[in-house]
Amino acid sequence: MAPNISLKTATGEITEIRGKMDASIECGSRKFHHIIYEADITDSCILGLDFLQKFNFTVDLEKNEIRTGEEEIPLLSASVQHLKSCSVLAKKRTIIPARSECFTQGIPEVPGQFRYAVLDFHSHVPQKGVLVAATLVDLEREAILVRVRNLNNTPKILDKGAVIATCKPEVDIVARPQ
Repeated sequence: MAPNISLKTATGEITEIRGKMDASIECGSRKFHHIIYEADITDSCILGLDFLQKFNFTVDLEKNEIRTGEEEIPLLSASVQHLKSCSVLAKKRTIIPARSECFTQGIPEVPGQFRYAVLDFHSHVPQKGVLVAATLVDLEREAILVRVRNLNNTPKILDKGAVIATCKPEVDIVARPQ
């Protein structure tokens, strides 16, 4: 059950906390165990003041880094800053029946830019009323499985080669055995 608290974002909006868990967070060469909250935010992670204080981090905005002990950790590494999102194209023509959901295959418009990405809705998709589920994907696979939903009362056609989603690079993925 989610805790009965909310999070105020940097823009002043209130977002609901969905859950609470004990997590292992890798930061630099060290792992830190900390209670975290899950919320519907666009950033993959936000290190709160509670975390930074608990583990004696120093934030240096001039150098764009955080420090713990003798280790300096860049907030955004140079290799990550140049990564941009890419479009995902329909691998084949797909008809989405009215008011239904299905899977279709997609391919990155420019392959090989990065391996892991978060697949998301593309705001410039000409098909109004078609939604794409946000999903973590491995771009090294032959095709990306894309979950689409047609909200309209008529079928929608996704032509081969049409832009159906956006991939945003995700560089910090930690696999934890269950």
